[in-house]
Amino acid sequence: MLLAAVLTVLPLPGCGLFGSDPQPQDAANQFVAAFAGGDTASASAQTDSAESAKALMDKVRGALKPSTVLAQVSRVEAGDGTARVTYQLTWDLGRGRLWAYDSFFELRRHDDAWKVHWEPAVLHPKLAAQQTLAVQDADAQLAPVLDRDGEPVLQPEKVISVLFEPAKAGDANAVAGELAKALSGIDATITAESILDLASKTDGQPYQVVALRDADYQKVRPLIYELPGVRFTSTFRLLAVDRKFAPTLLPAIRKVVEEQVQGKSGWRVYTVDSAGAEGEELYAKAAEPAKAVQLALSKKAQNAAQAAIAGEATPSMIVAIQPSTGELLAVAQNDPADKEGALALTGRYPPGSTFKIVTAAEAISSGKATAETPLGCPGTTVVDGREIPNSGKFDKGVIPLRSAFAFSCNTTFATLALAMGPADLTEMARRLGLGVDYVVPGVTTITGSVPPASGKTERAEDGFGQGKVVASPFGMAVVAATVASGAVPKPVLVRGVETKSDAGGDPVPAAVLDPVRAMMAEVVASGTATALKPYGDVRGKTGTAQFGDGTHSHGWFVGYRGDVAFAVLLTDVGQSGTAVQAAGRFLAALG
Repeated sequence: MLLAAVLTVLPLPGCGLFGSDPQPQDAANQFVAAFAGGDTASASAQTDSAESAKALMDKVRGALKPSTVLAQVSRVEAGDGTARVTYQLTWDLGRGRLWAYDSFFELRRHDDAWKVHWEPAVLHPKLAAQQTLAVQDADAQLAPVLDRDGEPVLQPEKVISVLFEPAKAGDANAVAGELAKALSGIDATITAESILDLASKTDGQPYQVVALRDADYQKVRPLIYELPGVRFTSTFRLLAVDRKFAPTLLPAIRKVVEEQVQGKSGWRVYTVDSAGAEGEELYAKAAEPAKAVQLALSKKAQNAAQAAIAGEATPSMIVAIQPSTGELLAVAQNDPADKEGALALTGRYPPGSTFKIVTAAEAISSGKATAETPLGCPGTTVVDGREIPNSGKFDKGVIPLRSAFAFSCNTTFATLALAMGPADLTEMARRLGLGVDYVVPGVTTITGSVPPASGKTERAEDGFGQGKVVASPFGMAVVAATVASGAVPKPVLVRGVETKSDAGGDPVPAAVLDPVRAMMAEVVASGTATALKPYGDVRGKTGTAQFGDGTHSHGWFVGYRGDVAFAVLLTDVGQSGTAVQAAGRFLAALG
């Protein structure tokens, strides 16, 4: 809605010269009120050149498209049959664009009325004959997105859209063929048939055949630029510096940061002559670029994780978290996993023996055992008619809990779980972060689920990560980070963007976590993950998790080294050794 505001008018010097005659102050007020309110017919009628005045007023308002205009008469200096009026105009051009300046006009007495002596300078003191005004926006350059070390992950890049309009192409079939021939080397899915088919479904609107990075566009430009019915538009977008870097994660990150990277647009107002040529710049506000957005991700860790699992034939994932901060260092998947979605963050898999971290913590916390308590590790045990074996039915006799953990005795941990209450593992899992719900802006995450056990067999199976227990690689990385730091982390993807969680309850005390940490060290020193000994002080737990009919198994390794906690999952590989090898490749690349 157009509004006008005519504010205080200063007293006219010698206004009594005209007695009760019409006053120039009234005429000035009426003119600026009519123009500010968008009533150009009334405003122009109060000039001595109504037709010219209305044409220019309409042209200026049409060019600037103001949401409101405010006008304020600030001074009227009366003379003999004339008066000079100074006034201020404030144009609100929307989106925070305000343009204010002082202008002036002359009033001349015509018979019993005062008329505005019309000239373009009435609207702006620098507006000359045969000129109008124009406004132009200047978009702020998009800010880059950096990793935790300042390395660019997403950066602004010019993108050219190739548009096809069959109605303007003449021989549309021939043009589509030339387009497809030129573009097929960039995108093999583009064919003449696909172009024509999709273009026919746009109701006559231009069809975007492809959006190209500028470097790719320059390669094909000589082949397509002159084709009839083909035109081009360009813009800047945030694109991945490395197209193979976290392809499942970057689109989500782009959505989270899209407002942060925009910056504040600039704009300017300038004069334009009758031929459309630009004249003098009257006002300019420079664009203000946004500050670079920084991710928690580490390019080094992400690339190390991706390379560690790239050669696996089945969906494979690695998630790494910094325990001290909760920052997500890496969320990596191989190509087979990418085809199925964000499995690293939301997949639900039996965690197998990696869940023995939870069972061991609960056994120590409840006083059922210490790390040195001697416990049986027979080759098999039977619970309500269900035989529970160790891998290959190995038998270690009676050994300390720490050794049963290192050798991964299913029978020991099944027996421990039987002595627990139905919800004891559920509660301990939550205290370690498994089962906690997070709201991480931009991505969906699922840690896992540990429902209370409904019977003895299920409770026994839960004790070594089978039963109804499920976890994602993200969830098990959270567990590893909790053990390492002593507190359930609040994972961060983009620095400065808050993650919410429903984590609660008492933290697991150091008196419980210290022996668990020592047992995880023993797994690497003399247990099932000795292949990781060359990579420093690595602590963790292996896991072979059966699924389906029981003849297939996933391979896990969950652990930490220093301030890096991580979970490795290789699906359907039959044993945990392959996951241990992948963990080794990851740690070796981290250095």
